[in-house]
Amino acid sequence: MEIRYSSHNEDAKKYDTTQLRKHFLIEELFVPGEIKMVYSHIDRIIVAGIVPTDKVLSLEGSKALGCDYFLQRRELGIINIGAAGIVTLDGEKFELGARDGLYVGQGIKEISFESVNASTPAKFYVNSATAHTSYPTVKISLEQAKKVKAGSDEECNKRVINQFVHPAVCKSCQLVMGMTILQPGSVWNTMPCHTHDRRMEVYLYFDMDADNVVFHLMGTPDETRHIVMKNEQAVISPSWSIHSGVGTKNYTFIWGMVGENQEFTDMDAVLTKDIK
Repeated sequence: MEIRYSSHNEDAKKYDTTQLRKHFLIEELFVPGEIKMVYSHIDRIIVAGIVPTDKVLSLEGSKALGCDYFLQRRELGIINIGAAGIVTLDGEKFELGARDGLYVGQGIKEISFESVNASTPAKFYVNSATAHTSYPTVKISLEQAKKVKAGSDEECNKRVINQFVHPAVCKSCQLVMGMTILQPGSVWNTMPCHTHDRRMEVYLYFDMDADNVVFHLMGTPDETRHIVMKNEQAVISPSWSIHSGVGTKNYTFIWGMVGENQEFTDMDAVLTKDIK
């Protein structure tokens, strides 16, 4: 498990491209046959990519977490962006097809992942937050997610926000998680942009081919930076940072938030004219 530490915005504005990518970009997350995991000290979120092939992969406790089992004091959300797979929780199996999600509450002791077909593996994307109590496990398909339509053709940001782990769908302690799908011809996400000092956020960009990228915008509103994102890469967004992007083609991204509250609309809006 890779450990990432917090960065102050006064320090981050001095980073060059290499330093920005080192601190905020998660470049390689989905490796066949492995669990790749990043623990960020920003609100202690864990971001993981799990790609089971010829063997079952399991989440376990560790010294880094200071626990006997992974969800002893945590909860997690899973969205499968690959082929069909199976998540087993204390012996109970949940089959997740492409774009299916699963919320798993605190206290589950045994968590394992496998692909239905090793040659076309599942790709489980995981966000995990610290938790104070246990809520029931809930499987959430893309159709069952709460849908919010946003944007317009004129603004090149027409999209559907699918809320998976969200108070309107299932209970969780602090994790909020969902998937935004941009329509063909739309390339902007989260613009006009915002910050939310009560929560941090992680974006995973995918559904992109090798010839296309997303320019992810970050930084304080009056001093922005960008990170060039390729397919199936994630980026950590501190609470002081905007988190917006523009692609060379439409794409999909998964957002996950942890922090002080779960109010999706708790945002500090930034007018486009004030961005620098």
